Amino acid sequence: MSVRINPSILAADFANFERELGRIASADLVHVDIMDNHFVPNLTFGPAMTERLQELATIPLDIHLMIDDPDRWAPGYAELGAYSVTFHAEAARDAVALARKLRDIGARAGIALKPGTPVEPYLELLAEFDQVLVMTVEPGFGGQSFIESTMPKLHLLREAVSSTGLDVWLQVDGGITEKTIVIAAEAGADTFVAGSSVFKADDPAAQIDLLRETARAHVHAH
Repeated sequence: MSVRINPSILAADFANFERELGRIASADLVHVDIMDNHFVPNLTFGPAMTERLQELATIPLDIHLMIDDPDRWAPGYAELGAYSVTFHAEAARDAVALARKLRDIGARAGIALKPGTPVEPYLELLAEFDQVLVMTVEPGFGGQSFIESTMPKLHLLREAVSSTGLDVWLQVDGGITEKTIVIAAEAGADTFVAGSSVFKADDPAAQIDLLRETARAHVHAH
C-alpha cells in the first residue's frame, strides 16, 4: 500500500513560502489549511494565497477547507488546480453533490470528520469520495496532541475500503509524529499530515523520509 506524507503549511514560515516549499519538495503533497474564523476559531488564508502556492509548489496541493458553506466555496479551490480538495462533513449541506462537483472539475474529493463526528453515516457513501480525513485533533490550530480515541473510526474505514476495493485514501491530521504515525498506520491510515514535526525539524527532508519509512513499516497490508 502506498504511504503519503503531506506536510502542513500551517507550520511553515509564512514570510518565506517559496523557501519552505523547497524544504519539503520530497513530500507527496502539500497540505494547505484554509480556515475562515467561523467553522474554526482561527483564520489562515484563502484563494489568492492558494493560487500563489499552486504556482510555487513542485508537488500537488492537498487543500483542507475548515470553513462554513463549502458547498459554495470548495469548487473554486478545485478550479485553481488543486489536486485534492477536502471539506468538512459537519459544514457541508450536501456532501455527495459537492464531492461530485469537485470531481467534475478535476480534483480528488475528500471529506473530513472532526474527532467527535461518527464515521458510520459515510461508510455506505465511500465510492463518492477519494479521501476521508479523520481529524486526530480538534481542527483550528497546529501543534496539538494526537487524540488516540479517533482510531476506531480508521479501523472501520479501512475495513470498508478493503472490502469494496475502492481507491480511497485514509488521511489523518493532527499531532502526527514518528510515534503517533505508528498508531495511525496500524489503525489503517495511509496518508499522513504532519506540520510541526516536519517544519520544526533541522532537516525536513530527513524527517519526511523517517515518517514515510516508519509508516510503511506499520501500515497493514490490507
